[in-house]
Amino acid sequence: MRMIMLVDFPVEPFNTLVRDGTAGAKIQKVLEDVKPEAVYFSERDGMRGAVLVVDVAEPSRIPALAEPFFLTFNATVKIRIAMTAEDIAKSGLDAMGSKYGA
Repeated sequence: MRMIMLVDFPVEPFNTLVRDGTAGAKIQKVLEDVKPEAVYFSERDGMRGAVLVVDVAEPSRIPALAEPFFLTFNATVKIRIAMTAEDIAKSGLDAMGSKYGA
């Protein structure tokens, strides 16, 4: 199942990692382990952040995706289910509308 991970990096310890020159290598190591389909770095609510698209074969895989960010950066991680247009088409949404709609 495709999921979106929203990662917020607190100012510390990230500033310290940038200052000592290890932030980039640590990010690369985490990304090698997490293996996202895509990753985008951006500001998130005034902090450094990232948005990752990951494939989760089973729920037991979620800690292996989140823990590297928690333990390495003291980050906050939110995980959301993501659906493609094809997924929505297969969902039976139209039938639900006629069954539950007004």
